[in-house]
Amino acid sequence: MSGTGDWPEAGFPGIRINPDTLRPQIVNEDAVRDALAASTDPADPIFVLLVEGHASDAAELLAEARFKDPESFRLRVFEAEVLSVSHRMDRAIELFRQLVAEVHGTSREALALQYLGRTQYAAGHTSAAVESFSKALDLRVAQSADAAQIYSSTVALQRARDVLDLAC
Repeated sequence: MSGTGDWPEAGFPGIRINPDTLRPQIVNEDAVRDALAASTDPADPIFVLLVEGHASDAAELLAEARFKDPESFRLRVFEAEVLSVSHRMDRAIELFRQLVAEVHGTSREALALQYLGRTQYAAGHTSAAVESFSKALDLRVAQSADAAQIYSSTVALQRARDVLDLAC
């Protein structure tokens, strides 16, 4: 796919965040395939299945992985993502809010807020998404987070604000 070089990184080779939908999207299938082949992290194929929209397949792998590692933050995030991909937005938002509360004051709070905002945005709760993205951005800047994470929050916040402005 051309023209995706300025899209925010999604944390996995060959996948970037679409600045219009704010959802991860495969932009280089070869890079994704190669990274999956080299990966030993059970969360990686779950993430790719979610990006591809295969919620039921992701849920099966997730159940196995959660059984082995029930406290994994990343796998708990993917549990809410399965709901989001399955268009069960209210339940996904509820789970992300629980995660935000659980990780409040930790380095993971910004990531949980970013996921919450993305799900709120997808559900059409644009004002709430702006608030979540704004908090995530503030935390990432305050924590001197990686530039890619700050950029991702900036793009998401700007997109949500643009959509909100168009609605008014």
